[in-house]
Order: sequence, then structure tokens, then C-alpha cells
Amino acid sequence: MIRCKIELYIMKECILILGACGQIGTELTQKLRSIYGNDAVIASDIRAPASGISELAPFEILDASNKEAILKVVQKHQVTQVYLLAAMLSVTAEKYPEKAWNLNMNSILAVLDLAKEKHIQKIYWPSSIAVFGPTTPKINTRQKTIMEPSTVYGISKLAGEFWCNYYHQQYGVDVRSLRYPGVISWKTKPGGGTTDYAIDIYFKAVKDRKYECFLSKDTRLPMMYMEDAVNATIALMQADKSSIKIRSSYNLAAFDFTPEEISEEIKKHLPDFEISYQPDFRQKIADSWPQSIDDSEARIDWNWQHEFNLKTMTKDILNHIQKK
Repeated sequence: MIRCKIELYIMKECILILGACGQIGTELTQKLRSIYGNDAVIASDIRAPASGISELAPFEILDASNKEAILKVVQKHQVTQVYLLAAMLSVTAEKYPEKAWNLNMNSILAVLDLAKEKHIQKIYWPSSIAVFGPTTPKINTRQKTIMEPSTVYGISKLAGEFWCNYYHQQYGVDVRSLRYPGVISWKTKPGGGTTDYAIDIYFKAVKDRKYECFLSKDTRLPMMYMEDAVNATIALMQADKSSIKIRSSYNLAAFDFTPEEISEEIKKHLPDFEISYQPDFRQKIADSWPQSIDDSEARIDWNWQHEFNLKTMTKDILNHIQKK
């Protein structure tokens, strides 16, 4: 009887994903549809997906910063949850700071307002390790620490965290968030982030057997395989409301490595692979971020556990790319 009730509850959910064509959005859409059903998960983005991406149907063209347009889609599909993934990432945001601020801020405020007005019941919004800065302790960076971001992306994410917490405290909005580390996937292309080298390196290793890295060989950053990131996101959203103690954003971690370490792991599978280093402006961004993250509060509050490490991730990614 209890299981029947759970299944009935799940079927009543309708989820809208804003920014579904992005790196995380594409895979999160697929996973959510495997849980809730295809028609219960509405993908959307500012433009239509590339031809052939049938897994994103049903699909709505939608500007994530347009509150009125979002409301129409929410009412049309009787949406109960919104996953707001639309954002301009670190590298791109440095080139277009005003556009990045407007998109990143207007979108979260629009969705928070819709929840405040009771049009939707629950929100997911991702933050990032970019909320930390040069003055933040680098090793095992704690949940509560010095936060002085030095990038437009980081500033917008930190402001968004404060808005999420404010709307929860003032209006009871059920908003949940994770501070993603670098997220690595073989399914989608890099989206303009500083940690994107850890995606591109695998493709270049298989295709060319060489890679020129835009970070120095000893730049250590926290990372995570996409499968773990998607599972963590869904686990947070499915957790009982009473277990969510942090309404700004939870630290999230799996493992950390340097470009030199990932290249050595690749060489175990492709011995002739070579890497060179040509640090550019992204090095300064990477140097402002933590080297490792303490995510113990997420593990305690809602039982977060990662599955992949550098070794198992590398094996899985190379297998998929070589088959592809």
C-alpha cells in the first residue's frame, strides 16, 4: 500500500527544466524522465535543441529570465517543480559580464517569485565552487568559510545563494541547491567553464593522442563525474524537506586531481598519449578556487555518497568515447 502511494505521488509531479540543452541539463532530463516518465518532464531552453536530440521532447522554447513566459509554461503543463540550470558560466561570463549578471540573476529571481506566489512547489538551482575566492582556505574548504569570489560568475552565484536563503526564510519557498565542483561528461561538449579541460582532454586523447592544457600541470581542482552530479541533484530534490538544513547551497564533492594526474591515468589506457601546458587567463580563475571540498554536511543531512573516482571515471569515459 505504501509503495502504491509513492508511485501515485511520483506520477502527479510535473517538472520543468530551464536550460535543458546544457551540459548538465541534457543528462538530468534523461534521468528524470526515467524516474517520472517522459511527459512529466518538460525540457526548455532559449533555442530549440540540435536536430536529432529526440530525448529532449517534449520541449518548450523559453527565456529563463522571462517570468511571464515561464508562468505560461508552468500553467500549461501544471508544473510542480522547476530545475533552473540556465546560466552563463565562468569563462563566458568574464567576456560578457553584464549579460551574465542579467541572465544569472533575473532567472533565479523570476523562479523564486513564482514559488513565492504558489505557482510552483519546489525549486532546484545550482551554485558552484566559484562562490569561493582567493582568500578562501584551499584545502577541504568548509561549508561556511570566507567567500569573496573574484569572477562575475562567482559573484552571481553567491548573490543567488543569498536570494535562495532569503526566499526560504521570508516566504517559506522550498528551494534547494548544490555547489557543483567541475562536472565531467563524455556525452556533451564543454559549456564555457574553467574546469572544461577535464572533458576535452579525453576526446583529444582518443582522437589525437595529445592535448595542450590551458592550466598548469599542478593545478588541483575538485571534480565529479556527471553520473554522480545528476544522482546528487535528484537525491537532494527527493529528500524529505525536514532533512534539508541548508537553503543557500550545499558543498558537494567526489574527488580532486591535477592535469598531470589525469594525464597519467589516461596513459594507463593510452600509453602514447602526450600532454603539454600553455596556461592562459583561465589559470587565474582556477587559482582562486578551492583544491578540495568538505561536503560532510550533505553526507550527514541527506546521505549523499559518490560512486566514481578518477580511476573508474577515466575507464568509463574512454570506453564510451572509443565506442562512439
